[in-house]
Amino acid sequence: MGTPVSAATSAAVPPSPTSRSRRTRVYPWIVFALTFGLLLSDYMSRQVLSAVFPFLKDSWALTDSELASLTSVVALMVGLLTLPLSLVADRWGRVRSLVLMAVLWSIATILCAVAGNYEQMLGARFLVGVGEAAYGSVGIALVLSIFAPRVHATLSGAFMAGGSFGSVLGVALGGVIAVHLGWRWSFAAMAVLGLLLVALFRALVTEDRLSRYGNDYTAPSSSTGERAPVSSLFTNPAVLCAYVGGGLQMFTAAILLAWMPSFFNRYYDLAPDRAGVAAGAVVVLVGTGMVVCGMVTDRLGRHDITRKWLSAIAFCVISLVCLTAGFGFGTGMTQLVLVGIGAFFSAGSSGPTAAMVANLTHSSVRASAMGTLTVANNLLGLALGPFVVGVLADHIGLSGALQLSPLVYILAIIALVAGRRLHPMGLRKLAALNLRSTS
Repeated sequence: MGTPVSAATSAAVPPSPTSRSRRTRVYPWIVFALTFGLLLSDYMSRQVLSAVFPFLKDSWALTDSELASLTSVVALMVGLLTLPLSLVADRWGRVRSLVLMAVLWSIATILCAVAGNYEQMLGARFLVGVGEAAYGSVGIALVLSIFAPRVHATLSGAFMAGGSFGSVLGVALGGVIAVHLGWRWSFAAMAVLGLLLVALFRALVTEDRLSRYGNDYTAPSSSTGERAPVSSLFTNPAVLCAYVGGGLQMFTAAILLAWMPSFFNRYYDLAPDRAGVAAGAVVVLVGTGMVVCGMVTDRLGRHDITRKWLSAIAFCVISLVCLTAGFGFGTGMTQLVLVGIGAFFSAGSSGPTAAMVANLTHSSVRASAMGTLTVANNLLGLALGPFVVGVLADHIGLSGALQLSPLVYILAIIALVAGRRLHPMGLRKLAALNLRSTS
């Protein structure tokens, strides 16, 4: 028999490589789940407004343009504040920044619940936009920093799809709550959920643990010696094309998120709660498409990363054709099938464009790079799309406005084609930047 090992000796034995590897694999997914959960809360608080459009329109006699402004003001603030707040998060700490953002948008959502008129609601929605401004960019940067680049398109697509899934949950649950308890309780429920999730996130995710487990994590530091200059976010031509292409491909997807409840309410004669559920099915297709398209993109780009550009282009083409044809048909099954296919691919380029931005920018400014992409997504897509359709709907009707909206994909395709051609130059610029940052 061998000599027994003492308790003190056992305690001194370090964990086996297998146990460390298991923890290393599990913790990033915990971080992803919690960050994703807060993203759901983000979009539930943002999009619950769409479910109560009919109630607000009747209660306050609002026009479609005024309803659209309540949606677009959030996206506008996200577009204006994302980049500066992302720069702050890269230096102050991504975890602390995410916690502060979630608390702010949850409190602002409570203010929406107690708003007494259009002006008060607009002010509360303004604060929702301030709170949500940089969450998407900082959150995805945090997630990508602890996973290998080979799954970046999949993770980007899945994370960004959280916006769609959060939207459908917000619209569907908001519609049901509004019908049974009143529209104010729809906002209150979203706010309480956000506060509960942020408490859990704060308890389990810390900068120190991310630094230990991270694959490419840059902890906040006062030192700037290893940080890339902010100007590098705008001097890489391929990245600029990804910004523009990514923003423009969100134009029509944003319209689907904001206006499908009203579309089903007006043209299919569905009550607000049933219209919210029907629109939720479309939004689920948008989110599912983002995940699946991200997975397809990673598979196609495994050996040739430039194929990720081609997949993004293909997704835009499919959505352009199907949505234009679908909204051109009268109500019925043919329209629903075509719109469903178009919705599935409508934001499919989100994962590929985010992966291109991540792969072509320095890790020390990745949250800022994602912030710049978010600015493009919001100013060119999420803010502009619903507002433009609202203005057009006041003149040519909602159906006609929806039929014209997919034409913006043509501009997105042009930007993505240019990005693919400029990709080799972008890689050379990144290599030179990495060399300067480490010298």
